[in-house]
Amino acid sequence: MTKLYFHTNSSQEDASYIRQRLSEYNMQYLSDREIAFNNEDISITVKDEEGNIIGGITGNTKLHCLFIQFLWVDERLRGQAIGAKLLKKAEEVASEKGCKMVRVDTFSFQAPEFYKKQGYEVYGTVEDFPEGYTHYLFLKRI
Repeated sequence: MTKLYFHTNSSQEDASYIRQRLSEYNMQYLSDREIAFNNEDISITVKDEEGNIIGGITGNTKLHCLFIQFLWVDERLRGQAIGAKLLKKAEEVASEKGCKMVRVDTFSFQAPEFYKKQGYEVYGTVEDFPEGYTHYLFLKRI
């Protein structure tokens, strides 16, 4: 058997190589439509009158899905529907880009009820992750 060497401090070049190789494998199973779909980062911000960011949402589109990475609203302004408006705008952008669904995850100490109110459905949970909390996975078809 070949001797193996594990490296825990890999470079960005190594990470890119791994992504590329997995993408090549995946392409054997995806249709031309999925292959042609752009992998694109999105970012939407909300600013106050002085130009300060008071909320925002970031994500990535691939496989006809918007994967939300972060949604944040300044704590002083929560409860004013800013998050709901950000999410709605992200769904509109995703739809314009050809996405058919939006996926997001959140923790029990964050916003699971918020996503449920916005029409998102739980498709998975991980109990006690992090310890003492639940990790929720949400999906909404658009």
